[in-house]
Amino acid sequence: MAGVLLFGAVYFVIMLTDLECDYINPIDLANNLNTYVMPEMAAQLVLFVVFLLMGEWATMLLNLPLTAWNVAKVVNNRQFYDATEVFRTLSRHKRENFVKVGFYLLCFFYYLYSMIMTLVNESTADYHATSAH
Repeated sequence: MAGVLLFGAVYFVIMLTDLECDYINPIDLANNLNTYVMPEMAAQLVLFVVFLLMGEWATMLLNLPLTAWNVAKVVNNRQFYDATEVFRTLSRHKRENFVKVGFYLLCFFYYLYSMIMTLVNESTADYHATSAH
């Protein structure tokens, strides 16, 4: 899921850059991006809840800031892109999405590292268990 979130954040950056270069108009941008805003936030929340339920405290704490940021945006009704104000807030939106790209990239490699370490530890434990008999 981290790969999908990373891809989505890169897509948002590309679309905002297209707006900046006048390849797309603000209404099309808002319509395109607003379609994916809530699914992205829901996916982030699902990851957070899964880590909470699985007892992965470090990973949960890693995801806490972005989850809290997303919840605050929804509570304050600022989660969607407004076609009438997107040019005025373009730099903020780009900065926010570049931070998300960096965050999701960090998370992707952290999850990959964690998975590899779990597999190595399990195979080592299996090897020691079978060689003891």
